[in-house]
Formats: sequence, structure tokens, C-alpha cells
Amino acid sequence: MSLVFAGVCSHAPGITGRAQLADPALRDPFHAAFRALGDELRATRPDALVLVGAEHFGNFFMNNMPAYAMGMGEFYDGPIEDPAWLGIPKARIPGNPELSRRLIAEVMQTVDVAFAEEWKFDHGLMVPAHFLTPAYDLDIVPVNINCQGPPLTPLHRAWTFGEALRRAADHVPERIAIVATGGISHWPATPDSGKINEAWDRDFMDRWARNDKSALLAYSDADIYRDAGQGGFEIRTFISLAAAARGRGAVRHFQPIPIFSVTCTIGVMEVA
Repeated sequence: MSLVFAGVCSHAPGITGRAQLADPALRDPFHAAFRALGDELRATRPDALVLVGAEHFGNFFMNNMPAYAMGMGEFYDGPIEDPAWLGIPKARIPGNPELSRRLIAEVMQTVDVAFAEEWKFDHGLMVPAHFLTPAYDLDIVPVNINCQGPPLTPLHRAWTFGEALRRAADHVPERIAIVATGGISHWPATPDSGKINEAWDRDFMDRWARNDKSALLAYSDADIYRDAGQGGFEIRTFISLAAAARGRGAVRHFQPIPIFSVTCTIGVMEVA
């Protein structure tokens, strides 16, 4: 078994870009939990981190929108946004094209996945990388699930994709960590921006921690849009992680932070 770590985290740009505006009583415990997740990840001695995110039209747009994409580059530059706005300096993150190729080839046995040798990280990957690998010294294989441009991949296909990632991780001799990053409820770039549905978030994370497949796949996109906003579509990344890990999860941090416009969440899941 080569999958050695599985976790989830939030990735909202305000986590770093508006950090100075947040209540320290809320911000500091969350940032500490984020860094602790990185410590726990690195303690498993992974050879590479598969970072599953939801890209925000920085690299993939409606002229060619893959349902799933994986990076196969030697390196990845980020952030694609203004570093001053995001609060993260420009950096070059190492990739591993040979390992990526083997992982992609195995995923393709059951799930059609696009691949990219050029990829600029937006906040969806850059914020987690900043906390989890602050020295940018761990090879990263970026993964994007289309959570932005309908028609979106069905939730059961996101589960199948997670199963394919697990099979691919177990197929290679390298030690693989997987972290999924997303919302949960949020309404970016809308009049409701800043709104948080804490009850919905709490219910979703309860389903996730139980790794209750039927409950996780029971949402419709109409339900998600109504109760969690278009940002809620990013639950696909958390669902894929649950399918890959197979075990039960533990929510390490759960705190709505209004200035970050999201319930800030950190979780780990048993690799079973």
C-alpha cells in the first residue's frame, strides 16, 4: 500500500490575502491547524503530494474544460493571481513528470483524465501548498476537478475518480500523500459573497467523517447551489478524497471565519 496520508483543507484566497483583517482569535487557531496538517503529512515521509483542487478558470476555460486533469510538469509556478492580493510570494513548486505519467496511466484504466505539462497554480492549490509544504520541497502532482463550468461531473463520478487515484497510488512504489482542497459553502463573486451556511457545512463534514458514500452522493447540484452556493460544488474534491482513503475521517478544525468567506476546515482520513 503506497497511499500514506489523506487529508482535506480549505483554500479560500482570504486565508492569506485578508489574514490581517481577521479576528486573531479565529485566524490563529486555523492557521496553526493548517500548519499542523502539513507537519502530520510530512511525518509520513511521502515522496509526492497529489493535491486535488478546483481550478478557477486560471488555466482551463470554457473553450476546453476537462472534467478531470492532472499535472505532468517538471515544475509549476504560482500564484497566477497578484501575489500582493493573495499574500503569497511568487514561487516555483517542483513536479515529477515521470511519476505523474505513471499515475495518470493507471487512472486512465477507469477514468478519462486530461493532463497538462504547463500549469500555473491559482489560490486553490497555492494556499494549501503554502501551508503544507512551506519550503516547496515536496514534489506535487496537481489535480483539477471541474467544479466551475457546468455541466459538472456527477458526484458518483467524482467518487470513481477518487477510487482511481487510490488504485494509482497503490500501483506505484513511491509513498503518496493525497490532500483535497475546496470550499465548503461559499458564494464567490456574487452579491452573497461572504455568506456562510454553517449548518450545511457541518452536516456535510459529518457525512464526510463517517465516509458515508450514499449520504455524500445524495446531493443534487440544485440542492448544493441553493444551500451552499456555486462554491459548494467543490465538495467533489472532498468526495474523491473519501473514496481514495476508504477509512473514517476526523475533523481537526471547523470554524466559520466571515472575512475569509468560508467555514475554514481541516480534516484527516484514515487510509484503510
